[in-house]
Amino acid sequence: MLGSAGLSLTRRYRVAENGGTGTCVVAGERIARYGFPDGHPFGPDRHDAFWREVVAQGLDRRVLQLAPRRATRAELELFHDPAYVDLVSARSATGEGYLDAGDTPAFKGVFEAASDVVGASLVALEAVMDGAARRGFVPIAGLHHAGRARAAGFCVFNDIGVVIETLKRRHGLSRIAYVDIDAHHGDGVYYAYEDDPAVILADTHEDGRFLYPGTGAADETGSGAATGLKLNLPLPPGAGDAEFLAAWQAIEAHLERHAPEFVLFQCGADSLAGDPITHLGLTEAAHIHAATRLCALADRHAAGRILGFGGGGYNRRNIARAWTGVVAAFVEAARTRPFG
Repeated sequence: MLGSAGLSLTRRYRVAENGGTGTCVVAGERIARYGFPDGHPFGPDRHDAFWREVVAQGLDRRVLQLAPRRATRAELELFHDPAYVDLVSARSATGEGYLDAGDTPAFKGVFEAASDVVGASLVALEAVMDGAARRGFVPIAGLHHAGRARAAGFCVFNDIGVVIETLKRRHGLSRIAYVDIDAHHGDGVYYAYEDDPAVILADTHEDGRFLYPGTGAADETGSGAATGLKLNLPLPPGAGDAEFLAAWQAIEAHLERHAPEFVLFQCGADSLAGDPITHLGLTEAAHIHAATRLCALADRHAAGRILGFGGGGYNRRNIARAWTGVVAAFVEAARTRPFG
């Protein structure tokens, strides 16, 4: 599936340093298998829908391809409670029951598959922080509903939370932007960092009065030392690109005021028209616009450093269009500002 799957990380890093695009994509079978069986909307075919479009557009020849790895238990516990990690491990062995109230079924190997998603996001982070790439993208990632001690909304482990903790603890960053344009509010990230001033959050999503998880009202702006650092912008059902662009102006102004040192971008494709479980009407142009503008903002404040996460999306054609649009925007941004 990935033509360079046999290359070592060292070899791939050297390719980037010698004139690569500055954009890495972490993809492959290890994260493709994160998906639920029996016709579940978050099925394991989502990865291949994305990758076929990457190849069709020739983007596979313009990015640095990196293989996922499995996150360690210590890495999972940077964000998750140990007792919850134990629960997922136990349910993974039997493959029985649910990991939440009924959206996220266990299956045999779910612990390993979910750990691979976290590991893939950490591979992308390591590539950017080590200077092998300026921008990174992980298609099966951005599991923004999982809380520290619970699964939710098809999300078992919150890879974004682990990335944020790694940026804070290992790299000492104190201004991390998290931008979420998935149709669903990123409640697992918002409530974990509601009072954390290190996380500058901007989340536009379908109004929670009409869609799971029912959170993300405009008056949820953070608490304590982080009051005013969180921006939630709910959109009405049927909102399209015009409404998104109006919200985006507020998002960009919010981020600009706080000059983030690193940008995380959850670009769920379920906000596009035609998704089977949501009600927004965006086109992929919204995702491309957001990616392009975030790259420019990252260039101004964060040494160009940005990670994109695929997030939700249950119409396979929409996944292909939105996610490859984001990757193409990352590549083009790196071309106009050469890597290295």
